[in-house]
Amino acid sequence: MGSAAVYHLARRGLKVLGLEKYDIPHEMGSSHGYSRMIRYTLQEHPSYVPLVRRAYELWHELEETSGEKLVVTTGSVRAGPPDSLFFQNAKESCDLHSIPYEVLTAAELNKRFPGYLFPEEISSIYQADGGFLLPEECIANHVRVAEAAGAEVHTQETVLDWETQGGGVQVRTNRDIYIADRLVVTAGAWAAKLVPEVAAYAVPERQVLGWFKPERPELYTPEAFPVFGVLTEEGRYYGFPSYTVPGFKIGRSHHLEQKVDPDLMDRDVHAEDEAILRQAVSRYFPLAAGELMDRKTCIYTNTPDEHFMIGVLP
Repeated sequence: MGSAAVYHLARRGLKVLGLEKYDIPHEMGSSHGYSRMIRYTLQEHPSYVPLVRRAYELWHELEETSGEKLVVTTGSVRAGPPDSLFFQNAKESCDLHSIPYEVLTAAELNKRFPGYLFPEEISSIYQADGGFLLPEECIANHVRVAEAAGAEVHTQETVLDWETQGGGVQVRTNRDIYIADRLVVTAGAWAAKLVPEVAAYAVPERQVLGWFKPERPELYTPEAFPVFGVLTEEGRYYGFPSYTVPGFKIGRSHHLEQKVDPDLMDRDVHAEDEAILRQAVSRYFPLAAGELMDRKTCIYTNTPDEHFMIGVLP
């Protein structure tokens, strides 16, 4: 969000300073891990579909401007019991916005995409436009193009506090003090530390990702394996084909439900973390259940209703 804000403001001709606590890109927040999903099958709410449409346009625009590949199309699968809200809401998002899709039985999905082995009680929505972004490249190219448009971006500079001053704001960092007309806070898991008013509504949570070595790697390429989100009796899982790292990527939403301080969070991946992921891989993607090739932690920043929080501070 921060790199996108800097990019779009700079492209509009504004004088922009971006302040980043870490490097660009980095692995301390929520925008790393080689792949991040983009999809129309939104169980969250149909109102986000127009935003996704616009996001596709803007990502392709950045690809053209930067000359870099940023979006990988694989198709997307949203799956679960057909009477579940997870499944029904994803279907409704497509129906209300005339997004084409197919509903597949488990047998149909498993035959079309043999990397899957869903049980018969799970139905799937397949939507051909889904896929994933390359987050590190997206961030780096947002910043590179923003700087070319005149933006100034500082890394390894931590914002300590800020306050309104006259008609603008004063921002104090570990290096300097800056005065600006406007302040955009895109701090993710650190939002509550900079904007205490949102502390009750932006709660960081530890998340774990794993990459497993497939027995049949040809079944887990972007051409053969759609990104997915699936509601099972063990929880809600999401995953990606192999890309960059030679492994099938999977995570469980809300993993161990560990609320954390992003500055103090345990960033190691333990045997318990791997076991949670491996259980799902072995049951639903058995041809990908080889050794753990890579592992990472990231952070969810949860709101009470799981909707986005954006607006102007009163």
